[in-house]
Amino acid sequence: MSPSPLPAESLGFAFADEALESRVRDGLESVERELHDATQSEAPFVTAAAQHVMVAGGKRFRPLLVLLAAEFGPSPAAPEVIKSAAVVELTHVATLHHDDVMDEAALRRGSSTANARWDNSVAILSGDWLFARASDLVADLGPEAVRIQARTFGRLVEGQIRETLGVGEGQDPLAHYLSVVADKTGSLIATSALFGARYAGAPEEVQESLRAFGEEIGVAFQLADDILDIASESDQSGKTPGTDLREGVPTLPVLIFRAQADPTQPDDARLLALLDSDLSDDARLAETIELLQAHPAFRQAEDDVRRRAADARKLLADLPEGPAREALDSLCDLVVTRSV
Repeated sequence: MSPSPLPAESLGFAFADEALESRVRDGLESVERELHDATQSEAPFVTAAAQHVMVAGGKRFRPLLVLLAAEFGPSPAAPEVIKSAAVVELTHVATLHHDDVMDEAALRRGSSTANARWDNSVAILSGDWLFARASDLVADLGPEAVRIQARTFGRLVEGQIRETLGVGEGQDPLAHYLSVVADKTGSLIATSALFGARYAGAPEEVQESLRAFGEEIGVAFQLADDILDIASESDQSGKTPGTDLREGVPTLPVLIFRAQADPTQPDDARLLALLDSDLSDDARLAETIELLQAHPAFRQAEDDVRRRAADARKLLADLPEGPAREALDSLCDLVVTRSV
């Protein structure tokens, strides 16, 4: 497994402080080595399957947040910080293996998924093995880390179950979706920030502020991806525009539209019909994207991402000033600018 590029680069993130950038770059290189070691097995096939999604790249957003949060403690380069960053990335990649099976996805980060290259059983078992490796590493961090990881994993699974079951009778589809995003995405990003601060020795109140920031920015980041699926070019989002629409995956703009659609209005009626149709046809998909982009619901979705990024920024107010806080502040801007 070769080292990945600095996540900040893949995100379009620019550090204002060279010393901080150097420390983060060094930290990420250490995380890559930890990930490489953690995904080695005596069985070569297990190693290949476990590393399949890992080597495809990705933003390493969670390890990046671990390292930035660690800057608020006296020991930002502590071995425990690096190990915790590997734990959250292993957990994230394990969930991708399982998600791809459930979604019957053929591509991930431009490469074939494990289930497409081999089969569902290999993909599921590889994900399980990665979860096991994450558990092995987190045990070295102590009982409290195990408890945090277990609770985070519980939220991840509960979110996936609720997403699989769908919206219950009488339940608001948008509220259901946002709760799923909070559990499936926000929870692990929150834990990333908490782990970084905790194992760098930051005070408990700082740990809590960063955990809350991670949860909020994590949800905003996922919702920004929803907008990118409709508004971006493929080189910006890393996937073909309209992928979620084509696969019938509910996203923020679509759910807002459905909540306020007026079937008596021709454009709304047409868009409703398109959303309920087979969007494997390229022309039909293009028309759906065009109508959705022009609808007020799309602007409302963008406004919601802006609001959530602003809420995340407010959580930084109680943190000590300095380059790390400025970097997290810039992260809030990035979430908005990458989606609007």
